[in-house]
Amino acid sequence: MPKSKQRASELATCDRCGANVRARGLGSHSKSCAKKEKERLEDEEFADIVRKAKKKELRRQRHEICNNLQCLEDAQSSIAVSATAIWADPDPDVEMQGSSPRQYPPVDHDAALPDFHEADFAPNEPDPGSNEPDPGPNKPNPELDDIKVEYHPHSQISSTVHHFSEFTRSRMTEHTVPRNNTPWEPFRTRLDFEIAEIALEAAMTKDQTNRLLDLVHRSASGNDKFTLQNHDEVRSLWNLASQRYTRFQNDTVSVPFDSEVHEFEMHYRPLWDWGLDLLRDKYLAPHFVFDAQRLSKFDGERFVRFIDEPWTADAFWNAQSQLPSDAKPLAYILYADKSKLSSFGTQKGYPIIARIANLPVHIRNNNTALGGGRVVGWLPIIVENQEHAKKKNYVNFKNAVWHTSFYQLLASVAQHSNTGYWFECGDGIQRRLWPVILILSADYEEQCIMALIRGLKGKFPCPVCLVPQDEQSVLATHEFRTRHQSEDVLRTARLKPSEKEKEAHLKAFSLRNVENVFSRVRHVDVHRALSFDRLHTNEEGLWGDHLWKEVKFWISDLGRDAAVKLDKNFDGLPRWPDLTHFSSVVAVDFTDGTVLGDLSKMIVFAAQDIFTSSRCKLGHLLLCCIRHYIEFDIYASLEVHTEHTIAAGRLAVQKFSEIMAEYIAQSQPETLKNWNFPKKHLVSHIFDDIISKGATCNYSTKPNEKMHGLLRKIYLQRTNFKNVASQILHYDEWLLTSTSMRTELDELDEYYKRNTCDPETHEALDLDDTGEPESTTIHAHLGSRQGNHSFSDIMLSHGTDRAFTNFRMKLNGFLNGFLPQHNIPLPDGKCIHLRTEDMITVFHFLRVNYESIVDWRLHRDLLRCNPKFYGLPRYDCVIVKTADKPFFARLVYMFSCLIGNTDFPLALIHPYDVGIASSRQRRDNDMGLWRVRAKPRISSEIISVQSIIRGAALANDPETDGDYFVIHTVDTDMFLRVKALQDQPST
Repeated sequence: MPKSKQRASELATCDRCGANVRARGLGSHSKSCAKKEKERLEDEEFADIVRKAKKKELRRQRHEICNNLQCLEDAQSSIAVSATAIWADPDPDVEMQGSSPRQYPPVDHDAALPDFHEADFAPNEPDPGSNEPDPGPNKPNPELDDIKVEYHPHSQISSTVHHFSEFTRSRMTEHTVPRNNTPWEPFRTRLDFEIAEIALEAAMTKDQTNRLLDLVHRSASGNDKFTLQNHDEVRSLWNLASQRYTRFQNDTVSVPFDSEVHEFEMHYRPLWDWGLDLLRDKYLAPHFVFDAQRLSKFDGERFVRFIDEPWTADAFWNAQSQLPSDAKPLAYILYADKSKLSSFGTQKGYPIIARIANLPVHIRNNNTALGGGRVVGWLPIIVENQEHAKKKNYVNFKNAVWHTSFYQLLASVAQHSNTGYWFECGDGIQRRLWPVILILSADYEEQCIMALIRGLKGKFPCPVCLVPQDEQSVLATHEFRTRHQSEDVLRTARLKPSEKEKEAHLKAFSLRNVENVFSRVRHVDVHRALSFDRLHTNEEGLWGDHLWKEVKFWISDLGRDAAVKLDKNFDGLPRWPDLTHFSSVVAVDFTDGTVLGDLSKMIVFAAQDIFTSSRCKLGHLLLCCIRHYIEFDIYASLEVHTEHTIAAGRLAVQKFSEIMAEYIAQSQPETLKNWNFPKKHLVSHIFDDIISKGATCNYSTKPNEKMHGLLRKIYLQRTNFKNVASQILHYDEWLLTSTSMRTELDELDEYYKRNTCDPETHEALDLDDTGEPESTTIHAHLGSRQGNHSFSDIMLSHGTDRAFTNFRMKLNGFLNGFLPQHNIPLPDGKCIHLRTEDMITVFHFLRVNYESIVDWRLHRDLLRCNPKFYGLPRYDCVIVKTADKPFFARLVYMFSCLIGNTDFPLALIHPYDVGIASSRQRRDNDMGLWRVRAKPRISSEIISVQSIIRGAALANDPETDGDYFVIHTVDTDMFLRVKALQDQPST
């Protein structure tokens, strides 16, 4: 046998590694492979243990301040940990107060909720993909709270992962110098502009303006010259300055009806040109986002997708997918609605308001600054003709006028929706922009006009789906309307030989015989663009027009005593910033949507002891319905949505619908109410819209409704009440110009103020109203200093309050434990023993900066501990972080204590952390309530104010002395915190 063949026959294959080895050495090779395999598995197991340990350590340390700070800063910052970390995974090594609270098991609020890609995605939408971390070769494993950004493939930008502290939305800008050194032009001097600006904002008449200018001339002095002479000159300069932006045009539209052609005036700014005005602005340029993104946050195990801005949701992604690869979507948000211009007259206005979805919400929803909402059109209003009122052809005629007029606004957009448009933006980059009508924001009546459906009485009254008219009260999935379906129905109907057949075919889909203007813009489906409206559907609709009226029905049924008690309970609820306080509700007719929303947030706390199951069974069932309504409404209002909050929101809608079905079946014999109406059905589309278009604030009608107030003011103060549209819009042009010039002027002032900086760091000082530098990194800050008080004086004034029993001794004990625990040396190495003549500084105000667990941004609570705040005592409540579970407490006294050369900000609190029986907790949970119980007042404790997580509002339980309910509806952050407490196992 040849030698080479002999060697080949002596080879064998190792079963473990697949290598070819000599048959004689296979045994020893196999043993070596087995040993290596065992070592590899041990190494992987050890690496996994190390990774888990690192994750745990990162969770504990991620918000601690570096150790190179002063000792006091160490002591205070080490306890100012992220609210999310406190709530989700408290650090067992940190003791925040003088006592040792009970231990509670950790809560996993999100464990049972499905993945985002398990939600109901619309057909043909892209799958979000796997969120499992895959660092790849030579890439570090993600850290807790890292943010992953996946860009649309057309952007040709690779996915990136950012540490949470480094993540930012806007692009960095190199523009460090002002855009304009003379932003007041065409006014001759800055003084000229600022005087004219005041006259404009105050809506001064011609005579008032001339008198003001005369006074200024008589008192003028200094270096800045004042040259304006009279109102006519001011007016001409405003007209000249207004040319910097697209101005209104006025066209006549003609629509036939009843053998006549009717003409109407349409005032508008070409929508495309208005968008370019914003794009060329260098101040706004860093804030524009042109590529769709998918964002996710690492929770320690995987990346969890979250949605907020429109470009983080699916509709923007899908829109970019339909465009050429080099095109960038320029996404418009449009709103239209009629409104009265006077309280007593008949004059109405019909503004169209536009916003750009590529700008972040804090700019986009601002109505006073450049980049915010702007009136871009003024639709004609048809005077009602009683001869034809409510007739089919006349209603079609009015819809045709609306769509024909609206096209004047959209014509430029429709043109460029076929080809795109190359444009150099404010950052100097040329982009091929492609217009997209991404969102239509409107109330139900206006949505019916936009979608050209027949409204309330149609067979299918929803502008989004084909829900039958008699099934609107039932939560169910129905076929979605589409642009192509509506166009096919209209085309087929128009081919029918008779009017009767045409009408029958259109009625079958609840459509009108009118061509939809939005069909003339490519890549726009009006039914997909129409968006859920919380203001009119929930706050003013489902709640204000229906659920609240049901509450009043059952209160009336119970009698006068129940009405008096409800008013008293509302008046007894604590006050809270940005939340309406109600002294009475039963006899008041509320019309403002925001006030109605605040009313809904408080009703369960005020009515829970009135609508008991024994006293009013149906009232109690109604209150259970309202509890779930509030829950899904707050979920819908979240500023940032994750996979888990969307799933929880869908579940809340489902529970609301189930309990409502029970209530409707039992109450209808008495109330005779019909619950088959669109606003009951529209809630089924909330979370589909959030997945598609982002948080509901992106398409809320509230910012647009607020602009009606400004238009009414212009009408009343700046018009002669004849042909008002042109006068209002002309004045609006001046306001836009003034806003832009003021922005540039403030920018110029800021540039020249940069020499006012810290002499050591050379950074600009941020001064608050006390003249002291303010830093948002300071977690808690005492204010409203009341002077120094000795312990003997304090006991004289508070001796009857049992919370102050042994106050000085409690403080001694706290300091002697707190300082060593945080490596702060005791003075002279001896225990602190404060004497009765020693002084502390008292404060009545506390500012707490905290990280919201909803949007992970810094928020602020302003808290009071004041015996006479506007004539009444006010002692706010707080959440306190401990080594175990956070607990609620009421502020009793706030002060700072000087030890050595260090001032410690402290608070005396009354803890509300007595255990509640699990059976009572279950009954409270049925109503969505979280009960806390006060310790005896003598059990007050002293804490560092840095251990306060945030403020809280607590409602007294009228039935049980010392028991309180946490008002979790005050904001979205508090809502999620209490939900986490409710979802943990009972002890």
